[in-house]
Amino acid sequence: MAQKPGIPKGTRDFSPEEVMKRQYIMSCIGRHFKAYGFSPIETPSFENYDTLMGKYGEEGDRLIFKILNSGDFLSKVPEHLFNGKDAKSLTPLISEKALRYDLTVPFARYVAMHQNEIDFPFKRYQMQPVWRADRPQKGRFREFYQCDADVVGSNSLLQEVELIQLYDSVFSDLGLSGVTIHLNNRKILSGIVQVIGAADHLIDFTVALDKLDKIGPEKVAQEMLDKGISQAAIDLAAPLFKLSGASADVLEVLKSFLSNSEIGLEGVSELAFILKALALTPLKSCHIQITVTLARGLNYYTGAILEVAAPKEVSMGSIGGGGRYDDLTSIFGLKDIGGVGVSFGLDRIYLVLEALGLFPEAIVSGPRLMFVNFGEAASLVAVKIAHSLRAQGVSCEVYPTAVKIQKQMKYAHQKSAAYVAMIGDTEMSSETLILKNMDTGEQQILSQRDEQVLIAKLLS
Repeated sequence: MAQKPGIPKGTRDFSPEEVMKRQYIMSCIGRHFKAYGFSPIETPSFENYDTLMGKYGEEGDRLIFKILNSGDFLSKVPEHLFNGKDAKSLTPLISEKALRYDLTVPFARYVAMHQNEIDFPFKRYQMQPVWRADRPQKGRFREFYQCDADVVGSNSLLQEVELIQLYDSVFSDLGLSGVTIHLNNRKILSGIVQVIGAADHLIDFTVALDKLDKIGPEKVAQEMLDKGISQAAIDLAAPLFKLSGASADVLEVLKSFLSNSEIGLEGVSELAFILKALALTPLKSCHIQITVTLARGLNYYTGAILEVAAPKEVSMGSIGGGGRYDDLTSIFGLKDIGGVGVSFGLDRIYLVLEALGLFPEAIVSGPRLMFVNFGEAASLVAVKIAHSLRAQGVSCEVYPTAVKIQKQMKYAHQKSAAYVAMIGDTEMSSETLILKNMDTGEQQILSQRDEQVLIAKLLS
């Protein structure tokens, strides 16, 4: 007996209904990307190993899927490296490529390669799958889509303002309210480590802090201690991590705490500007919350960072996030190009809309019309009419074989066909058809020749 097939952990098959719902979300996001002036690009599913490695920090590098070289990939590995079983040294020799971890680093590579063809500021959007060797759990997959919008070539904070407005526009269009956008700034985090005397441990501090919601304050503190951050420094910073309340009040506390840190105060000033600009065009679906514990562990962020949380009634991780990365393209030799971007988590947004019952019923729809098959002669008449209707924008299909009517009607019901057309011997001789409404059961005799009447009925 053949072994039952399966798929890798963290991946999924999608049914027609699921695909239609995903396309609905992507269509909505894409529509608003265009409305905000973003243009689409696409990049390969895999990049050179060196393009990706070292861009996401130690945690991120560990989650990158590496692709083994073709052929006898072990033949060129020195024996001492092979016997040493040092994966860090061995991997670059047997894997020259890797699946993309996100869309941001490939985008930075794209900008560096095509800089002479691009007009700056360059606003691009991209909706493609990415891969991470993470532990699968609810809302977290190893293969998933990202829907990104980025601007490079502008240092203006108006870009951050527009990207937050973009989030609000999309979620409003999807009918999703009660969304919280947590906002912070990496400059504030840099200022904090300066004030507490741990300036040399910024990365260690942010990587540990980024895990606060997952592992709790005690384990975060322990990880900081393990990385060489003193207990005194941790105690000094600890009160900040309990800050809550109105964003303006949080900024006042930060302004006082960071009074001796120039970079920290710069971060506070940037967030204050963003809040001031957003107040001019109040958000409909989103609430802004300054969250000092938001760190986003990716090393390339340099300014504002944000993370989008689903409504509280849904137990779900972040459904979006992003930030400013003023120096990312310099890793590919293109200096002084500022950038900022956000990402929509398609898969998690799907789960949230499903949990809240926010998908419109009209999304999951089959053909507008299905022709019942009464035999060869009748089916050929149906094929001719169906061809003409499709040319005029009506979705329809002809059942392929003349099986029992019961079976054909069951198929039409399962496909959610709105109408069924029946052409038997009588209808062929009179050049008519019987049109049945699948919802009401109402039947009507229409002329085969008068397609406009038929189309009007089908689309009513």
